[in-house]
Amino acid sequence: MPGSALNPVYDDHHYDPDKHIPDLSSKVIIVTGGNNGIGKAAVIELAKHNPKRLYLSARSKAKYDTAMQDVRAAASTGAANVDFLELDLASFASVKRAANHILASNDRLDILINNAGVMGLPPHPTTQEGYEIHFGTNHMGHALLTKLLLPLLLKTAAHKSESESSERPGGGDADAGTGSDVRIVNLSSGAHRMPPTGIFLPDQVVTPMEGTWSYTRYAQSKMANVLHTRELARRYSAAGIVCVAADPGRVQTPLLDEMFKTRSLTTYFQKTFDYFAKPLSAREGAFTTLWCATFPNDNDKDETAVKSGELYVPFGHRSPGHKKSRDEGIANTLWDWQEAEFAKHGY
Repeated sequence: MPGSALNPVYDDHHYDPDKHIPDLSSKVIIVTGGNNGIGKAAVIELAKHNPKRLYLSARSKAKYDTAMQDVRAAASTGAANVDFLELDLASFASVKRAANHILASNDRLDILINNAGVMGLPPHPTTQEGYEIHFGTNHMGHALLTKLLLPLLLKTAAHKSESESSERPGGGDADAGTGSDVRIVNLSSGAHRMPPTGIFLPDQVVTPMEGTWSYTRYAQSKMANVLHTRELARRYSAAGIVCVAADPGRVQTPLLDEMFKTRSLTTYFQKTFDYFAKPLSAREGAFTTLWCATFPNDNDKDETAVKSGELYVPFGHRSPGHKKSRDEGIANTLWDWQEAEFAKHGY
């Protein structure tokens, strides 16, 4: 595995996207934040495997155009099927426009990779709807996007299940979702293990959360990503949608660089992390996401299968995560609260 000698923590499970990603010619895929870091690396690897259509979301066409220079260089043939999706997750209106574009332009959606994120930002400004910037961007924006795209994801899952059922000898009734391979991958982080006391603070996330360290605010958003994944799985796995969270490991990306600029104490943490394991490259950081999104899932009883509702760490290992990330009560509370928030804003 490239880079494994520099990353002994991660070298116990070999993954090669060139070999392990199957043909994607029937798949419509979205990668949010596909213009840099892990997202761009994921787009490049997916584009090499001939997706029917692959949406690279970015906040501007200029960011997309810049990213596409690298995509075309690495995946010249598949790059022709990589389309621009304008998306600013800090704005519900932008999320709605993006979802409307997808729904109007496609009759299927196979893989939704909620990758985009912010980290290490000051408390001001908040998102357009007034949420703390990390929570609003990393969680609320993606949660709304997922909500708006669920009808298409469910339609795709149902169609695949019907096709698989009709191909069985004698037809026969299939369990709901059998044969479907529709996936939602929410990018979380090891930071979810360091959330604020109280885990989810509904009275505070509607404020800038001034006085709270940016990393703690970021960690709260990453905990929300895992909780949301588990609740999505509880509600939609039976309909044929595999919902998983991916922790990419410690990756050298612009997000990490920004965090280490925000507080002098983090210099100590950075040196400590570097001592035990050098950061993964952006490409290596995309491996867990790619594994979750594309690893063949022919037998859900196989231990190597991608299990809905789980958190995965490099590369393709299940992790229990923070004990509170498995609390169904907190996950349901978050779900009910965000649904009320969406309704308040007309979604």
